[in-house]
Amino acid sequence: MAKFKVIISNPTDGKSKVVEVEEMRANPFIGKKLGEIIDGIIVDMPATKLQILGGSDNDGVPMRGDVHGGIRRQVILSEGAGFKPKRDGERRRKTVRGNTITDEIVQINLKIVEQTTQKTETKKETKPK
Repeated sequence: MAKFKVIISNPTDGKSKVVEVEEMRANPFIGKKLGEIIDGIIVDMPATKLQILGGSDNDGVPMRGDVHGGIRRQVILSEGAGFKPKRDGERRRKTVRGNTITDEIVQINLKIVEQTTQKTETKKETKPK
């Protein structure tokens, strides 16, 4: 069974919200790739569009958008997620996870891309004369 800790960040006010999804609510995430936009109804945020930014597995291995698939791979990195170089031009072989969400992923990072407010129309009641 898949269980995800979903972190939703709001760029307008700089706040984050943590939601845990498991079992049937987690199934829509499996197979999605980094950069895809999903509907917010999955995490109880209707009328919201969310973009998948990243994630990590239970060992803390980060996901990278330029590594295809959902498995761990050792790649040579010079910058970006999974490696912070100490010197100019430094490269190192590091273990990262691919760009596809699988059931081995534990944490998923999302960003609010579009948020619409639903206005409810109120009917004016007429009083009988």
